[in-house]
Amino acid sequence: MTNITEQTAITERTADGKGRSLLSSIPKGAGLLWVLVALCVVAALLSPAFLNAANVTNVLRQVALFGIVSVGMTFVILTKGIDLSVGSILGVCAVVTALLLTGGMSVALTILVVLLLGAVLGAVNGLGITLGGVPPFIMTLGMMVMGRGLALTLAEGQPIGLGDRTMDFMWLGRGYVLNIPVPVWIFLIVSLVAIFVLRYTAHGRRIHAVGSNEEAAHLSGINVKLVTFSVYVISGVLASLTALIYVSRLTVGEPTAGTGIELEAIAITVIGGTSLFGGEGGIFGTIIGAAILAVLANIMNLVGVSPFTQQIVKGAIIVGAVLYEMLRRRKGSS
Repeated sequence: MTNITEQTAITERTADGKGRSLLSSIPKGAGLLWVLVALCVVAALLSPAFLNAANVTNVLRQVALFGIVSVGMTFVILTKGIDLSVGSILGVCAVVTALLLTGGMSVALTILVVLLLGAVLGAVNGLGITLGGVPPFIMTLGMMVMGRGLALTLAEGQPIGLGDRTMDFMWLGRGYVLNIPVPVWIFLIVSLVAIFVLRYTAHGRRIHAVGSNEEAAHLSGINVKLVTFSVYVISGVLASLTALIYVSRLTVGEPTAGTGIELEAIAITVIGGTSLFGGEGGIFGTIIGAAILAVLANIMNLVGVSPFTQQIVKGAIIVGAVLYEMLRRRKGSS
């Protein structure tokens, strides 16, 4: 049965690799890289400050922070799901991180507890969806509201400063290794592990299979509920990891931390070529998508575009990416 399962998953994952139009292959190939290169050239022409070392470092940090959450979102969307709660999970974990550290807990134990908390909150989403039968949109929307309320309650509506008692912890968000920010290295490690899981493990093939055709995956012997449950746990853990980096960087636990990051993560994932219809996409595209969105935001900041206008642009990008995906699917099926 396992062989049948894996073969089904491989078929679902690679069936669109041949026989489709050139349009269908662009989001998965070099097209995104060329878009990123073009954006960098435009940015350098519009503002020489773009190539400043400090600015490049800032862009890399943004790529890392949004990218880690987006890797988790990629896992979820590959199963044809959605996770609107990642921002609130990040907020809860940020507040808990600050409370634990100011309460005297060691840095290592705090990191472990916060990652476990992220897994538990993700598991609540997974259980509600798989056992309760609640649609992913509704379940994660409810968790988004509850999580934000929990963060505000724990923090009593106020930011929680770390003070100067956690210098070791600050290295996570502020440190450098080989002149590259630590968060970038963390994002690289997370991405490589995710790529390995999705491309070279049975679980990764099952994730693709569930997103491609849930009924066929079930008939092939895949435990669809377990696979679905797992991706929400992964998403929760990566949101909590982002919270740790966030608090380490800013030395404060904000109950409003992560507000709106779920939309950024969805945009990055879709821009990267992962289909909202499930079963298609991967981490490499998500990495490039995170870079594209970070560079675009940086360009708009450098040329003085209003933050409110930036929201309009990002919303238009999401809609445009989805429309493009629908057009690509129509071309592929014709």
